[in-house]
Amino acid sequence: MRKTRLIFGIFALSLASTSCLRQKTQARAFTPPPVRTRPVPVQDASPTLPDVPEIAADPASILPPPLPENPDLTTEIPDAPKRVARRPVPPVTTPKPAAQGPVTPEAPTPPRLAQMYTPEELRENTRVLDECLDRVNRNLLIVEGKNLTPEQKQDAERIRTFRKQAEQAREQDLPTAVSLAKRADLLAKDLLERLP
Repeated sequence: MRKTRLIFGIFALSLASTSCLRQKTQARAFTPPPVRTRPVPVQDASPTLPDVPEIAADPASILPPPLPENPDLTTEIPDAPKRVARRPVPPVTTPKPAAQGPVTPEAPTPPRLAQMYTPEELRENTRVLDECLDRVNRNLLIVEGKNLTPEQKQDAERIRTFRKQAEQAREQDLPTAVSLAKRADLLAKDLLERLP
């Protein structure tokens, strides 16, 4: 009961102390701004130009050159160049495989899309990959000498898997290899910190 009275009292005081209740606003009449007068542009008297002088035209520069009256249409057109005979390409013969059951031909692998990198990016990615793999190898050597719990053994195996995948992906997809090596590095660092 006492809290509710206190709350209502604070509420009443806050309403009484607001400036909205005490302030009476009077309507103000709108007075438009004064009209600006624009200066009248002064018209410049345009200068008069002298008349264009007449220049006599040279008829030789206007007329086309004279053509021959009777062109000689009996001249021979040269023959087209002769085709060069190509040497026949000998057919390629493949040795027949030994007769063993039906052989299915392998489908050609489609070309892979890959991102193009500048030489600097390639060097940087290779450097990062080598550094991560070196740290992983050093940390795994330290871990192998310790007595590990089953969970820690599982983490060490996961690190080896990431390391192997990074080494395999190095030639085909360098950014993926760097990402895998970084994961292995982080896991190895975490495992080392948890060891006694």
